[in-house]
Amino acid sequence: MDATFKGAAKRLDDLDLPKLGARIGVGEDEIHAFLDVETLGHGFDAHGRPIILFEPHVFYRNLAGAARAKAVATGLAYPKWGQQPYPKDSYPRLKAGCAIDETAALKSASWGLGQVLGENFKAAGYETVQAMVSDMMLDEELQLAAAVNFIKFHKLDDNLRNHDWAGFAKGYNGAGYRKNSYDTRLAEAYRKWSRIKDTPWPSSTTAPAAPLAPVTPIPVPQPPVTPTPSAAPPLSAPVAKPGFWAALIAIFLKLFGRKGK
Repeated sequence: MDATFKGAAKRLDDLDLPKLGARIGVGEDEIHAFLDVETLGHGFDAHGRPIILFEPHVFYRNLAGAARAKAVATGLAYPKWGQQPYPKDSYPRLKAGCAIDETAALKSASWGLGQVLGENFKAAGYETVQAMVSDMMLDEELQLAAAVNFIKFHKLDDNLRNHDWAGFAKGYNGAGYRKNSYDTRLAEAYRKWSRIKDTPWPSSTTAPAAPLAPVTPIPVPQPPVTPTPSAAPPLSAPVAKPGFWAALIAIFLKLFGRKGK
């Protein structure tokens, strides 16, 4: 894992909100409200790193044995939420936690626009927490997509569609959501965005073209092969039929052999 936690840090495009909201049947206003309450609509800090919140009580439950004892001794882990105030910048804690146990540390931070806790990497659509964090460094669209996946996985999309802010807040932020007025802030943010014109978004999209079939190689034409003629058998003198020479001598003697007698 890149210890700088810096990637491409690409911001959201105009169409990302309605496009990702359409996956769970909600509009741009609901997504805007959700992002306002979670991270004020920004997924990266001034250094180009994903906005995070490192949770020492989550780090504690992801450790055991000597690693947990070390984290507790250095103030990086404790058993209950809220035992100590959080520092303004969570990255020093995260990096120190990674030196003890990288996977446990990455699971113990909330990431990006949707502040998806690393522990929830599977619900966010990833095989490993490292894969999730790598995407968090690249693009706010990927950060939002992870949050949308989490919402869908935990069936909170109904709450969001129905503007059941308390139900959504409890499912997404936990039972203590009232301490931060999570539900009322969602309602207020939604009212604000509902008065602002949405980005045009088509009701249906063109289906992607089918992948091209593999090309079958065409045989290269070859010149016709002329068969090599077999060697002709050697010429031989005609073979005389049996008795030919005897008959010829007999004729010769008949004509010339008796003239002197």
